Amino acid sequence: MDKPTVAVVGCGTLGTALARLLHEHGYHLAALASRTLASAQEAAAAAPADKVSDKAWEVVGNADVVFLTTSDDAIRQACEQIAEKGGFAPGQVVLHTSGVHASDLLDAARKKGAAAGSMHPMQSFAGARREGNPFEGILVSVEGDEAAMEAAAAIARDLGATVVRVDPAAKGLYHAAAVVASNYLVALLDMAFTLNQAAGIGPEESVTGLFPLIQGTLKNIQANGIPKALTGPIARGDVTTVQKHLKEIQAKTPALLSLYQALGTRTVDVARRKGTIDDQTAGQFLAMFS
Repeated sequence: MDKPTVAVVGCGTLGTALARLLHEHGYHLAALASRTLASAQEAAAAAPADKVSDKAWEVVGNADVVFLTTSDDAIRQACEQIAEKGGFAPGQVVLHTSGVHASDLLDAARKKGAAAGSMHPMQSFAGARREGNPFEGILVSVEGDEAAMEAAAAIARDLGATVVRVDPAAKGLYHAAAVVASNYLVALLDMAFTLNQAAGIGPEESVTGLFPLIQGTLKNIQANGIPKALTGPIARGDVTTVQKHLKEIQAKTPALLSLYQALGTRTVDVARRKGTIDDQTAGQFLAMFS
């Protein structure tokens, strides 16, 4: 089966990476468009397209699939602008890549006869990575009209991803999970680095000491799942160890105390599900964390 022709609107980090990957996987790029012509031209250097423009409505009409990879706040406006100026064609598939928003942002495209949906890669696009495949082995969620979901799923699988359908009414929860696993992990490690700093251990030593621990924990989760991967003082019921944590955090890094307590409260629940602490020990921990 022939691959669909594709247009990408919004040539930021994700849009450029997606365009490059599509080009490398044999997709014909009908158009690249962005808010500025310079960013569209930069993307075209990695992913040649028939048309490159800062006026998306003039160039996306010949594409079978149109990706709107703008910022979340700009999706609806970009879609409505293209629709108002006659850019969409009946039978097209229009997809946005937001993790939190459903395909109702693309209703203007639907009114022009397009099938609308979303295709969100659960992956971090923090920089202008020019090589490798950030879609390989990741999870991609899809929702929307059936034709749009089928087109999105086919493309995602072709790029090496696993596809899941997500409830559009619960995309906020799905996206919150991604934020916790990625963004909050960065904040959590910042907390760990700060605690080490207060103990006289610098950032470089923290990388050396903590990263093998992090990687080992991730491997345990992958191999054994949660809650079996949980180790440490709460899982062991070491109340006095945690008391010492709280005492020193309060004395030396008091701004981190409430976060430690909140995380500890959640960890008690995981330890209970693991079955390594009884209700009495759990109650002792919870009393300290409250």
